[in-house]
Amino acid sequence: MNSPLPIRNAAQVSDEDIETQLSIGLRNRWHALCPSGFVADKPLPLYRLGLKLVLWREPDGRVNVQEDYCPHRGAPLSLGKHLGDRLACIYHGVQVGRDGTVISVPGSPGCKLEGQKAVRTFPCREFAGAIFIYVGDALHPEPVAFNPPPQLVSDEYERFLCYTEWHTPYRVLVDNNMDPMHGTFLHKQSHSMAVGDTQAKFSIRNTDIGFVFEKSTQRDVNFDWSEWCDSGAMYVRLDIPYPKSAGPGGSFGIISMSTPIGPRMSAHFFWRNRKVTGWQRDAWKFLYRTRLEARHWHVLEQDRVLVEGLEMDAGDHEALYDHDTGLVRVRRWMREEARKQLTALAEAGLQKSFEKQILTK
Repeated sequence: MNSPLPIRNAAQVSDEDIETQLSIGLRNRWHALCPSGFVADKPLPLYRLGLKLVLWREPDGRVNVQEDYCPHRGAPLSLGKHLGDRLACIYHGVQVGRDGTVISVPGSPGCKLEGQKAVRTFPCREFAGAIFIYVGDALHPEPVAFNPPPQLVSDEYERFLCYTEWHTPYRVLVDNNMDPMHGTFLHKQSHSMAVGDTQAKFSIRNTDIGFVFEKSTQRDVNFDWSEWCDSGAMYVRLDIPYPKSAGPGGSFGIISMSTPIGPRMSAHFFWRNRKVTGWQRDAWKFLYRTRLEARHWHVLEQDRVLVEGLEMDAGDHEALYDHDTGLVRVRRWMREEARKQLTALAEAGLQKSFEKQILTK
């Protein structure tokens, strides 16, 4: 008689496990790390996604992302020497190449460490002015496909990256972007969000890569909808109608990604974009730099003050209503994705382990 299939034990994955995983970010996805300009001629140390990383460029401009850890004694590779196609640890000179292989151990030539792929190296991509890495779990080491939205890569759009680091959990920013109603109140003095009704009814429309949370009583007037997307990377997309005085290109679009640095520190990427070509592209770029950019940073500052003012346990005392359906759905989606990942690891007999969570003041 054949043995029965093993029964999934839900107790294998606790709420604490799920929360720990979410605090450092879901795995098996592409994540934005930093603006491209952060990585120049010196190794750059970064804490992201529960990982201590080092980013460095080769002479041809190629970016490499690795754990900031020398396999000899654990010294940070980011403190070492940049030798073009490799890093040399400052402690004892151990040289590590782009794929994590130890190329040379000057103090002990020919030792068993040479030739070993001993440093974890992450698949990375660079586009839209930012560097992205894929972080997989033990069951998914190879990167998943990620086709960036056209707003980030198409020649039909002009885009500007606004990058910020705020003292707040990254999921608070996801909540904020999935809440169209906050624009009507928090940003009511903004030149682009001063119109429209202060009351609204919402509906949810599923898409191939997520869903749209939108006002059913108002469209193309204010911040009237948010789209949650998971296409190999997770991001929020939204549009805000612009008056003709803001130049050509129609609505003002935003693509937003948030990446955890620590429990109360996160990196945020806002790509502001408009669909413009030819002379309209030049006009939009001029207007943005000379008139609109400062206003947009003012709106972000309103968001920063608000979200940094929230207590860490604010979510334990919420009294939500129908305007919050979008963010509630994303929260449930993220928890279910974390549960699936951790359950699959447990059922495969892999010990649950988490990258060291970086504590940031």
